[in-house]
Amino acid sequence: MFSKKSALAAAALLAALPLASCSTGSLSSSDDAAAGADSGSGGGEVTVGDVGVQGDLQDISEFCGEEDLKVALADGFGGNSWRKITRAIFEEEAAKCPNITDVLYTDAQGDTQKAISDINSLVAQDVDVIVTFVDGGEALLPTIKKATDAGVKVVPYVGSPGGTPGTDYVDFVAEDVATYGKNLAQWTIDAMGGEGNLVMLGGIAGNSYSQGVFDGVKEVAAANPGITLLNEDGPVATDWEPGKTQQVVAGLITKYGEIDGIVADYGGGSVGGIRAFQAANKPLPAWSANDSNEFACLWYEHKDSEPSYQIATESSRNWIVSAALHKGLAAANGLPNDEPSIYNLEIIEDSTNPDLQPKCEKDLPPDAILSSGLTVDSLKKLFK
Repeated sequence: MFSKKSALAAAALLAALPLASCSTGSLSSSDDAAAGADSGSGGGEVTVGDVGVQGDLQDISEFCGEEDLKVALADGFGGNSWRKITRAIFEEEAAKCPNITDVLYTDAQGDTQKAISDINSLVAQDVDVIVTFVDGGEALLPTIKKATDAGVKVVPYVGSPGGTPGTDYVDFVAEDVATYGKNLAQWTIDAMGGEGNLVMLGGIAGNSYSQGVFDGVKEVAAANPGITLLNEDGPVATDWEPGKTQQVVAGLITKYGEIDGIVADYGGGSVGGIRAFQAANKPLPAWSANDSNEFACLWYEHKDSEPSYQIATESSRNWIVSAALHKGLAAANGLPNDEPSIYNLEIIEDSTNPDLQPKCEKDLPPDAILSSGLTVDSLKKLFK
């Protein structure tokens, strides 16, 4: 478990980053990079703090360099389909650089102490670049700073460790988390007709990402007097697992009786929650999340029998790990990288909009994420 204080501190950083990055961004470059070679700071000519969109990503060949490199993905938790897809993207992207000799992976299994040990082990193995999903929040910051001081180029993505991008590590890469929460919350509340009980489902207890999404949801809910946010103290922990989500949602249904809308930060886990409503013989509520093949397919399965059941999604943005790898490589090679740090997302599926109907691919596995950045062939191979 992570402390609530740590989660809130990390979430505050997440909320602040998009605001700070409305400028043209700053460079950990030139004099800073030269100093970094001695001090172990972020290093490399990497722009920190810019905001952009997925289309701003560049080809990795711009950042590969020529010297042999070892890279690693240090995952705070690798136990669901989102993490497996993201790992596959990382490995496919790294394979495009012929000078990357080793691509390592660690899974902390939701254990902060193991996450610390994993990063220390990678540093001991002389890894040049570590890309990491920091589920443990600021508890990982001292370890990340130690790795940076050892000359390793560390790039956290999606889950923030706090600290200062460009100094304590190369950069932090994520979507605008609070805006993500606001967009889905507003859509859900509109689908609810502006009235009723709303729930926000998160992932591992205390993680900074879910807290950041929750902050956006809470802000929108507060602006709608007809809405009651049932979990007003923070996101409901589901561990980002369908089975756990089903258990948790079943408990919420028992506790509250009526739930009219749900915002979730993982569409793949949401399918478990949908099954909980079915098992309880309760009407399916308006539901928003990030995209997942089964989440979309379930809507088609139930839309005719439950016309009030609507869904919307934003991109699951697994592709963001590519941006993190690019920045780490650029820093390791002393090359310029001006790709965005924070990515704006939009609703890409909306069952109420004829132009954005949910995408269900029955030839693909239920866990496939169509917006992930993996090809159909790669998705089939991953889930064979």
